[in-house]
Amino acid sequence: MRFPHVDIVGPRKWWFGLSLAITVPGLIAVIICCFVFGAPLKPGIDFTGGSLTQYQFSKPVQLEDVRKIVADFKDPNTNKAVFEGSQVQEASMAGKQVIIVRTKSLADDKQDEADRKLLDEQLKSKFGEASGDASIVMSRDKVSGVVGPELLHSGLLALFITLGAMVLYIGSRFQYDFAVCAIIALFHDVLVLCGIFAILSLVLGTEVDSLFISAVLTVIGFSVHDTIVVFDRIRENSKFVGSKVVDPQTGKEYRRTFGDIANDSVNQTLARSIYTSLTVIITLTALYVLGGTTTRDFVLAMLIGIISGTYSSIFNASALLVWWREQKMKKKGKGTPATATAGATA
Repeated sequence: MRFPHVDIVGPRKWWFGLSLAITVPGLIAVIICCFVFGAPLKPGIDFTGGSLTQYQFSKPVQLEDVRKIVADFKDPNTNKAVFEGSQVQEASMAGKQVIIVRTKSLADDKQDEADRKLLDEQLKSKFGEASGDASIVMSRDKVSGVVGPELLHSGLLALFITLGAMVLYIGSRFQYDFAVCAIIALFHDVLVLCGIFAILSLVLGTEVDSLFISAVLTVIGFSVHDTIVVFDRIRENSKFVGSKVVDPQTGKEYRRTFGDIANDSVNQTLARSIYTSLTVIITLTALYVLGGTTTRDFVLAMLIGIISGTYSSIFNASALLVWWREQKMKKKGKGTPATATAGATA
């Protein structure tokens, strides 16, 4: 399939406006999350410590009934509420109802385990066992209150090291303006992903875990890879800036600008970018629709990041580079945007 030649650079204000329309609400949501959750995004048990238990009962149950039992549960020794602030959610697995209970970790691991067993027994006596199974507990994931912050620290450290390495590589591989525009496009994708998840945290209570950090790192790699392919083609074609060509429609001769070169370069890589991204999007969509609940947020993060990365590589990065070159030539007074040369060498 051959794509028609598309003017990417010309209506760049529309692309920048669309990016602002997406990132600004996300940034506002991130700021609100900092006040509500004490973090830019709502942290899951991987980072805060706690337990995530999945229950399945023989008959459908009401969430409010389960929430009441969890909230009213008291330690038999101290008669104090144990699982205050726990979250009870509903999901579906193989067409059957699954109840997900998220609780905070207690200081005493032995007492924590004993209390959870008592809670299991209460739920079992109230709602019955799962059909064909001796236990109502499908799975239980537990993270220590000490290990959780360590995972968060390690994940953020890996994220910053990756970003730093990307900046160093792009800065050494391309000229300064190429590198800055590629890095801005990279941060755009991270902001879009984090902003959307911040909104989901506030609206739906979506939590982020260590898989989310993995998704962000994957998106960073994908975004930079796609942008570098486009920029490499622009750099290869920059030798044609200032060359004379004839407009096939008007028959008039004119000199090709850096914007013309960037536009042609993006169109030359357009099919590759779309085909590569589309194959990934189809796979991720299938995983999101048919996959389990435990990986759904990870797949959603990948979907958002891949779509954003493809968009920024095609519409934002090259358009921003052309704008940068035009502004630089205007300030230097060495010509107008119509006659500015690229000056890009390998």
